[in-house]
Amino acid sequence: MSLPKLSIRMVIVASLALLAIASAFTSLAPLRAADGDKKDRYFEMRTYYAAEGKLDALNARFRDHTNKLFVKHGITPVGYWVPFDGPESKNTLVYILAYPSREAREVSWKAFAADPEWKAAKEASETQGKLVDKVEFKFLSPTDYSAIK
Repeated sequence: MSLPKLSIRMVIVASLALLAIASAFTSLAPLRAADGDKKDRYFEMRTYYAAEGKLDALNARFRDHTNKLFVKHGITPVGYWVPFDGPESKNTLVYILAYPSREAREVSWKAFAADPEWKAAKEASETQGKLVDKVEFKFLSPTDYSAIK
């Protein structure tokens, strides 16, 4: 029996479903807004399409630099995924971030983009060329029945 080919969208939906199930059994306290007001929680799903042969370098940059800088600037990483099948599996990174509010997102990204440590990490990681060809992002609001708010 062969497995069906999965699109990036199917992988994301399955990953989010697994995350919701896992959250029912574990504490998501670190993901809660600092003020405890879940209604204003704001999520962002970003998809990065890496340049040819650069996905490993992109993952290394997130692992070694970007993730820590997100946290430093009040951005909560929820999860990172790569497709495990299909053409997207060679060059795609999908991740979800959380913020206390839309306004907090704007402040955090502005500070992140201006951070000298980020600029240095980005420059150092791109000495052999840019790592990302294309970025897509969507802003998400949890439903009233979502395990993550």
